[in-house]
Amino acid sequence: MNLIAIDIGNSNINIGLLLKSQEQFVKSIPGTDINKLKKCLKSSWGKIPVAKRSKEGKRDGVIVVSSVKPLWTKVIQNIVKQELGEKILIIGKNIPYPIGMGIKETDKIGADRVICAAAAYAVVERAVVVADFGTAVTIDLVDDRGVFDGGTIFPGFEASAKALKDNTAQLPQVKVSRPTMPFGKNTSDAINCGLYYSAVGALEEIIRRYAEKLGTWPRTVITGRGAEIIKDDCEFIDTYVPNLVIKGIALAYRRWLESKE
Repeated sequence: MNLIAIDIGNSNINIGLLLKSQEQFVKSIPGTDINKLKKCLKSSWGKIPVAKRSKEGKRDGVIVVSSVKPLWTKVIQNIVKQELGEKILIIGKNIPYPIGMGIKETDKIGADRVICAAAAYAVVERAVVVADFGTAVTIDLVDDRGVFDGGTIFPGFEASAKALKDNTAQLPQVKVSRPTMPFGKNTSDAINCGLYYSAVGALEEIIRRYAEKLGTWPRTVITGRGAEIIKDDCEFIDTYVPNLVIKGIALAYRRWLESKE
C-alpha cells in the first residue's frame, strides 16, 4: 500500500508518506503556506513507484485526507488536481470510519478524533482513551466493544494563552512549556504553570470519570503537539504516539480496501 496521508488541522497540515505500508516521514506545514504544500506534495508523490501495468506512467498510490477545515480541504484538492493530476479521498465522505459509532450526528464530528480512536483501539483491542493535544484538546473514549462513545473538548495551549492575552489588560502572551517549578515567580511563569497543570489535571480527571463509567481504568494514548510537552508529567498514561492521525488515515484506507474484496 503506497499512500500519502494528509491530516488537515486547524493550524497546520501534516503530510505523511507510506511506501509498502511503512511510514517514511511526516511533515508539518502551516496551512497558509501554499508553496511549501505544493513542494511537499509533489516531492512525496514523486517517491511513489509507477504502477507496473500502467502505460501512461500512473503512480501506484493514493492520497487520503482527514480534515477539520473545509477551506483547506479545497486548497489541497486543488493542489493535487493541478500539480499531480490526481484526486483525493476524504475520510468520512469517500472512505467510511473504521470503527463503530455510538454517537449522534456522526457527520459533524471531527474525522481526526474518530480515526485516532480507531488507530489506538486497533492496537490495544480493549477500552482506550485517546487524547489529542492540538489547537483544541479532545479526550475521547472507545469502549471494550470497539465503539467510539464520544468525549470532551477544550481549548489547547495556544488558544488558552491567546484568550488570556486578548481578554485582559496586562497579561502577556506565553508559549507553554514544562515548568521548572509548580508556581511562577512572575506573571508569564504563573500563566505557564496555570495552563500546563490545568491540562495535566483535566486529562487525569476526565480519564478517572471515564473509568468510573467503564468500571475499569482504560488504556490511555496521547498525541498532538501539546502532548509532547506534558507527557513526562502524566504517569497515568500508557503511550505517547506522535502523528496518530496519520496512522488512523492508513488504517481507514486499509479497512476500506479490505471491505471491497
